[in-house]
Amino acid sequence: MNQDYIIPDNWSIIEEGFDAARVESSESLFSIGNGAMGQRANFEEHYSGETFQGSYMAGVYYPDKTRVGWWKNGYPEYFAKVLNAPSWIGINVSVNGAQLDLHTCKKIENFRRELNMKEGWLSRSFTAVLKNDMQVEVISKRFLSLELDEVGVINYCVKPLNNDATIIFQPYLNSGITNKDTNWDDKFWDTLEVTHKNQQAFIQAKTMKTGFHTCTFMESKLFLNNETLAIEPTIETAENFIAFRYKQEVKKGEVISIHKFGGYTVDRNHDKNELISAAKNALKTATDLGFYGLLEKQKESWATIWDMADIGIQGDVKAQQGIRFNIFQLNQTYLGKDSRLNIGPKGFTGEKYGGSTYWDTEAYCIPFYMATKDQQVAKSLLEYRYNHLEKAIENAQKLGFKNGAALYPMVTMNGEECHNEWEITFEEIHRNGAIAFAIYNYHRYTGDYSYIPEKGLEVLIGIARFWQQRATFSTHKNKYVILGVTGPNEYENNVNNNFYTNYIAQWCINYALETIEKVASEYNSDYNRIMTKTNLYKAELEQWKSVADGMYFPYSEEHQVYLQQDGFLDKELITVADLDKSQRPINQKWSWDRILRSPYIKQADTLQGFYFFEDQFTKEELERHFDFYEPFTVHESSLSPCVHSIQAAKLDRMEQAYTFYLRTSRLDLDDYNHEVHEGLHITSMAGTWMSIVEGFGGMRIKNDMLSFTPKIPKQWEAYSFKINFRNKILKVHVSQGQTTFTVEADSDLQIEVNGKQLTIKPYNLVVI
Repeated sequence: MNQDYIIPDNWSIIEEGFDAARVESSESLFSIGNGAMGQRANFEEHYSGETFQGSYMAGVYYPDKTRVGWWKNGYPEYFAKVLNAPSWIGINVSVNGAQLDLHTCKKIENFRRELNMKEGWLSRSFTAVLKNDMQVEVISKRFLSLELDEVGVINYCVKPLNNDATIIFQPYLNSGITNKDTNWDDKFWDTLEVTHKNQQAFIQAKTMKTGFHTCTFMESKLFLNNETLAIEPTIETAENFIAFRYKQEVKKGEVISIHKFGGYTVDRNHDKNELISAAKNALKTATDLGFYGLLEKQKESWATIWDMADIGIQGDVKAQQGIRFNIFQLNQTYLGKDSRLNIGPKGFTGEKYGGSTYWDTEAYCIPFYMATKDQQVAKSLLEYRYNHLEKAIENAQKLGFKNGAALYPMVTMNGEECHNEWEITFEEIHRNGAIAFAIYNYHRYTGDYSYIPEKGLEVLIGIARFWQQRATFSTHKNKYVILGVTGPNEYENNVNNNFYTNYIAQWCINYALETIEKVASEYNSDYNRIMTKTNLYKAELEQWKSVADGMYFPYSEEHQVYLQQDGFLDKELITVADLDKSQRPINQKWSWDRILRSPYIKQADTLQGFYFFEDQFTKEELERHFDFYEPFTVHESSLSPCVHSIQAAKLDRMEQAYTFYLRTSRLDLDDYNHEVHEGLHITSMAGTWMSIVEGFGGMRIKNDMLSFTPKIPKQWEAYSFKINFRNKILKVHVSQGQTTFTVEADSDLQIEVNGKQLTIKPYNLVVI
């Protein structure tokens, strides 16, 4: 834990007291989004202190030319930047001629910021003494509408406390925006037109290179003591800017408010020549409802989400706040409405990483969305990868692979690889395995096989072809080896025979072979179509099988564990417990050379294989590997604590499982990795959900049914969650003394609890 200023609360993220040193961290933590757009929690009024400005549109990006010291064949030509979009939230405020700016105020008191997760809004309040000694009280509330996902709205109120005042509100739009993270300081946006009519303003702009056409819009309503004001604004325009200036005399103790409606229309959803028209329609719908009407709809929308997705924890407020924060941010990032989108690792909270899709989606996010929404949302995420299959084949071709071998990108926006670090682009090829595993996991959970003969098998064939070609036969070992890779532990590069990579390569080939056989026998027309399309013959399948059957796995007889890679035991094996705490995090304190030579593990690597393929190892094997590798794990990846929490619970080490749970659930709230100012770790938040449902709840799929081995940390009185399993809603409640199950469905549900089968009848409470 590296920060501790967020006040524990069951349903809200709360900050009290203004501290300029916390501004950028809070801008991340209090971010808001609605799946179509999002923004960091920047102040509406001007702020001259250190700030990380960020507003984002889903699916809109810029191909920033790759910048490296030494170009290597196969490098991606660009790194896809999540673009800082034109801003619509700004409202300049002046009081008797003095600008409201928290960085320059003489005094700030009663500062409070709240992100209400239950209802989906962000508020802020404070009193301030300006440079001219005017004292004002400010209260603001804003949200991005789930109902109208092109629209956001702000209610910004100012009350003069010590004198009458001339107050000026200047709401504005600004497309003169830059990214904090850029390779060449390129201009990302080209402003096409700045227009206004009837107190509505529009900036049309397009992205350079990718040519996304957008319209940023606003309209404002003013009120004095809740009574509508009719003020004709003066208008200021520039090449990238438009502002309306509203001036009003306000008596001491009166409240002047501005309701600012704003947002984006994008040519991903509209004809590029109709963006202003679409914006006007969005504004009309929003202003007809008004701020409070939209707020009621926002509350209803979030109530629907929480009814299915909530996890309740009794007796531990910090644990409760953590899981709800994670679930809230996941739903702000991706709601499954648009199958062209995916779940970016920073969501709408920052620019780091770039791209919108990593292997995190398949490994961590799909289980969350399958269980808390419906199978179509998860299926859309699978189809996203199918739609990128041709690009994955092209990516493999650039690296010298052939015959339809597919290498899915580590980072992508449109299917092309756009990560420009060689050890990731060329070597972290295990990502292919997560794509295949997600197909298997989807069928295992939903029981829906239709995706596989329709689309999924083609993906599996491309991936199997890649693994067969990537493996090398070692005459020395008389085995197939996979050389020069980076496993999930990115603190080792260019290693040979990473256990997880070799294991998942073997599994992918075997799963593809099994699937081909099943489709051939049960979906003959699809089988014939796919074999013709992929030009796949029996001789090639035999080559695949030869590689899978002959795959090499490094193993230590001394330690009775699979080795993370061939040279792991050559390292100086000093555990994390013996590492000076002043050296942590090592990724911020050490040279990369020193990290690569160390035994320290960024995240579950060998243990990631034991998580995915738990049924293929005994509990004793898991225990040996957990005890060997966890002491060397620094957990400096956001994806690390959740897997270790699940496995610690499996091993009945509940105190350790609880500690890992707190770390994953409060990773950003408590800034464990010293980097929350850069944005949140969105995709790993799905792992927090998994650590409760799969870890403490022990949920698995066994014998084609749900299986549970419920456990509960001693710090909790009880916890509960819901699961949508094959269109039947199962509610699970675990307390210190018992576990109860209720199913909301029209028919019985068969489950397994602690190895015993149970039948749960609709709406009947079953107590264990």
